[in-house]
This record gives sequence, C-alpha cells and structure tokens, in this order.
Amino acid sequence: MPENPDIGAPAPAWNRLRFEARAAAADEPTLSSYLNSAILAHSTLCQALSFHLTEKLKSPVMSTQQVRHILSDTYDTHRSLVTAAEADMQAVLERDPACRGMLQPFLYFKGFLALQTYRVANHLWREGRETLAFHFQSRASELFGVDIHPAARIGTGVMLDHASGITIGETAIVGDDCSLLHGVTLGGTGKEVGDRHPKIGKGVLLSVGAKVLGNIHIGDEAKVAAGSVVLKDVPAKCTVAGVPARIVSGPSCCHPAQTMDQTIPDEMGK
Repeated sequence: MPENPDIGAPAPAWNRLRFEARAAAADEPTLSSYLNSAILAHSTLCQALSFHLTEKLKSPVMSTQQVRHILSDTYDTHRSLVTAAEADMQAVLERDPACRGMLQPFLYFKGFLALQTYRVANHLWREGRETLAFHFQSRASELFGVDIHPAARIGTGVMLDHASGITIGETAIVGDDCSLLHGVTLGGTGKEVGDRHPKIGKGVLLSVGAKVLGNIHIGDEAKVAAGSVVLKDVPAKCTVAGVPARIVSGPSCCHPAQTMDQTIPDEMGK
C-alpha cells in the first residue's frame, strides 16, 4: 500500500518526507530532479540530510566531497542528530501555520537548516575541531542569516521561525521544545569572559526581536513578548514585556512555545 501520512497515526518523519516528495515531484515536474536527488534517491533521513546540507554548505573553500564526508561521518557517528532533526521538523509542522508538511522545513526553511548546521558544528566543537566548527558557523550565518556559536547548547524540538537575525552566544543554553522568532538575541552584556549568556528553560517562547542579555535564567514555559529586553531572571510560566522587561502575567500553564500565542495580557495597561 502507498504511504499516506494523513490516515491513522502520524507516519515516521522519513516516510512522510518521502511521501510528500513524491507527491510534489508529480505536481511540479520541473523540480522532480531536485526532489529526487535531495530526498528520493536516499534510503535514510541521515543520507538525505547529509546530501542536502552539503549542497547548501559547500563553497570554494571546501569542496562538495569534503563537506559530504564530514557531514556523513558526523551523522553516522552521532545518530542523536537525526533524532533531533526529526523532532525539529515535527515542531515546525505543529507550530507554523504556513508549513504544509515535512517537505518545506527540510528543503526551504532556513531556521531548520541553520539549526541542523549548528548541531553538526556543535559535535565538531565538542570533539576539539574548533576551526571546522567555526567554518560551519560562518557558512550558516552567510547563507541563512542565523548566527549560533557552535559551543552553545540547544535542545530538541526547537523551532527557529523565519529565523533572520537570530543570534545565540557561546555559553547560551536553550531547552527542549522552545520557539524562537526572527531577531531574537541571546547575548552577553559586555566584554566579560566565562559563563555570560542566557539559560532558556523548556517550552519557552521568545517572540520577535526579543533580546535576552547576560547570564540569566528564563524559566520553563515562560513567554518573552516582541521587542522586549530582558536583563533579569524570569520565573517559569510567566510573561514578560517591555524595555527593560517586567512581568505582566503569570504564572499560567499556556504552553506558549506550542501555541505560539504572542499576545500580551490586557492587565499590562492597567
């Protein structure tokens, strides 16, 4: 029987991705060769990720063969990277109303592609290959407009929505199931060295243009409103807004990273 992700339980990410690629190739023959080389010609998500990211990251500095070898070896050695990619695609599918399926983030969404590039660079960093990790960070910044230091720690099920201008510093931590929108900065407050960047809990929503600065903690399922500048710790399940940010609501169980609700409670103006 043909794979059909719309019947019964959700299909595994790789099965759904192949199903959507075949349907797209039939609908748009002009792209059939591209869809075949990027997805349908491969037998695993690991192979497809290696191929597709290689096509994005190759440059005159490093050949296609060199990049492909590094990515393939990294994915083969660290299978958790594929699991993380699956969770990241699922997060986009569930939270972004513009997303039609797995195909869009895998092929086209720069937030997803930048995040997968970071994940490879992070493993290279932890293996002591810092120069190569910085190279991939630089390529991702050039290509996708997303600058994530390879030493940062980012959980799974994370969505970088639109992603342009997202900056995440060296000692930052982002928990599982977070959503970050374009223009978010997780930065320091000066020239200090050491542990100097924010620690973001699980399920946090950082809205458009939010700036979280310094070695501070944002509690689980908190929400930072658009354009806010956060300089102090934020309790779990609270909403903060303003410059500098202050608590305007909470605690509440609203799962903001999943609902993507970026509104500010009416009480703020009272």
